[in-house]
Amino acid sequence: MMTVCMPVTEASQIAAARRGAVALAQAGGLGETDAGRVALVASELATNLVRHGGGGNLLARLVEPEAEPAGIELMALDQGPGIADVQACLRDGFSTGGTNGTGLGAIRRQADAFDIFSLPGKGAGVLACLRARRGVAPQPGPASRQGCVSVPKSGENVCGDAWAVSQTEGPLTAMVVDGLGHGTFAAEAAHHAVRVFRQRPFEAPRPLLQAIHAALRPTRGAAAAVAFVDTEQSRVVFAGIGNIAATLIANGQSRRLVSLNGIVGHTAQRIQEFTYPFSGGQALLILHSDGLATSWTLDQYPGLASRHPSLIAGVLFRDFGRGGRDDATVLVIRSAA
Repeated sequence: MMTVCMPVTEASQIAAARRGAVALAQAGGLGETDAGRVALVASELATNLVRHGGGGNLLARLVEPEAEPAGIELMALDQGPGIADVQACLRDGFSTGGTNGTGLGAIRRQADAFDIFSLPGKGAGVLACLRARRGVAPQPGPASRQGCVSVPKSGENVCGDAWAVSQTEGPLTAMVVDGLGHGTFAAEAAHHAVRVFRQRPFEAPRPLLQAIHAALRPTRGAAAAVAFVDTEQSRVVFAGIGNIAATLIANGQSRRLVSLNGIVGHTAQRIQEFTYPFSGGQALLILHSDGLATSWTLDQYPGLASRHPSLIAGVLFRDFGRGGRDDATVLVIRSAA
């Protein structure tokens, strides 16, 4: 699912960001009451960006219904001074000013999932996921194991990248694909890959990537990577062709996964699986397209590895994206343990 990125650098853009978030929520099937919650949260997040973050971006993405109702994920990202006292900002009575809510506390109360990350001098990221409530109070659920940001190149209405996740309580299969170039034809190649993935959601990475390779022959081709997270054996089975980067982070160490040269749909002389250990509550698998620079490291962000996967993806996109010069997708998977 593509992420809509709305710049909010001045007060005049707050209303436009709110309208954009509400329109996306309504397109995703949220009703009037839930759209009102989205409007409140989007206004608070956008106001924070202008008043406290020196401007930034409001990201919005529809959340596909799985075991839960459909919803929308909103994320405010800035590179301002950061939040000096997060807990104080969350207390009732603390207001960012300029809206009808009460700042971050109001956002947290309206959201079905909420998270925040900030470092002095390195900006802030605030995440709020709002599900369709249908008149029923939200029930606490398990912590999310996956999150993604997938933003098109500046000026494009479609994203040449795509991603997909198939998940049970245990095993999980994930894919990131980057159609060659940008725009409609890149998006067509990427969507072909997602279609094949949906048809064979838990197939092993090598035969799944082979099937995607065959399906993409009529298209301009793509880079693609598939990972199977095997929770029973605490391992990741991975296969990639092209420049989708994949990194495992566990026990304070990072390890890059091996992708082979080629273009899915055209020149993939060899498709091979590689197996890596993957365990621990803080273990992460991060896949991203080349719209994100590979120079990132989580060592620069103490505590970020424990945050919501979408927030991790958002912070990396904020600081290492190529400034809108390319489609950019960052998918973060957390181990189940």
